Amino acid sequence: MATHFFGLTSRTFRHSHDVGRAEFAGTGFRNPTDMAIAPDGTVYLCNRSYENRPDGVHVTAITLDEEYITEFGAYGEADGEFMWPTSVALNSKGNLYLADEWLNRITKFTKDGEFVSKWGTAGSGDGELKGPAGLAIDADDNIFVVDAGNNRVQKFTLDGKYLSQFGSAGSGDGQFNMPWGIALDGEGHIYIADWRNDRIQKFTADGQWEASIGVSGSGVGQLNRPNGVAVDADGDIYVADWMNNRVQVFAPDGRYVSEFRGEARLSKWGKDKLGSNPDMIRQRNLAYNNDPDYEKLLAHPCAVKIDSQGRICIIDHTRNRIQVYVKEAEPALV
Repeated sequence: MATHFFGLTSRTFRHSHDVGRAEFAGTGFRNPTDMAIAPDGTVYLCNRSYENRPDGVHVTAITLDEEYITEFGAYGEADGEFMWPTSVALNSKGNLYLADEWLNRITKFTKDGEFVSKWGTAGSGDGELKGPAGLAIDADDNIFVVDAGNNRVQKFTLDGKYLSQFGSAGSGDGQFNMPWGIALDGEGHIYIADWRNDRIQKFTADGQWEASIGVSGSGVGQLNRPNGVAVDADGDIYVADWMNNRVQVFAPDGRYVSEFRGEARLSKWGKDKLGSNPDMIRQRNLAYNNDPDYEKLLAHPCAVKIDSQGRICIIDHTRNRIQVYVKEAEPALV
């Protein structure tokens, strides 16, 4: 349980459960980088896998109840294929958009995984892309693309028509150094995980800088290569603090609130796999005896999402799973 007090109220979180296990296909994930959660609870998770195992590159569709639905996509350059998937987002009609860092393009799929279209051209001009990372779609169905290699954020229509941009290379207010994750809050503000600047930057809906959260380090409220960000209905900000192996929580005004270090237990899929692999059980027991905390802790969390129930869902990248937490609805008096 994670609790931190401010004034008269506290925010209290509890670990709910975990989803996933390490697999190159089927009921598991392999180096997941991002996920999008539909209103009906379907989770679309993009697997980056390893360069020597391209068979693990695809999108897995599941539920947070660990129900496997399907998988789609494959490693390659043809329609419906991708090579270095970084991010996924859903529009109001349930279509899925996927960013490919290597091919510098955005691919559109139906909710069932059927290829629809693709767009994107490599370069640094207006509307061109260099290593697209985070994606977010606003209430008007425009898509924001974190153009990491060009140190900017670009705004497009869903069919790829360039609309606007903000940001430039640097460390000043409104500047970026390899930005990665993105989130929108209920009022349309834009939050960017500014990876090499070790901070989160907040912008208005039209790209005007408003505030920054975090400085480099490993202490309370400090960040080391943040790469994912989410905002819940209360305005609290969740940051995947990649190299510090934690997720930190900040109040809407940027004050530190709490953190998640990891409280994972074996998932249902994990138990199923161990039940049919006695050798794996022995190996796991040996590792557990050497380090009882090893299995439960976060290892390079890379994305945070809030589902329709308000649950905090963290991609535990190296552990190939999702850790799910619940924010208690009623604040407690100090």
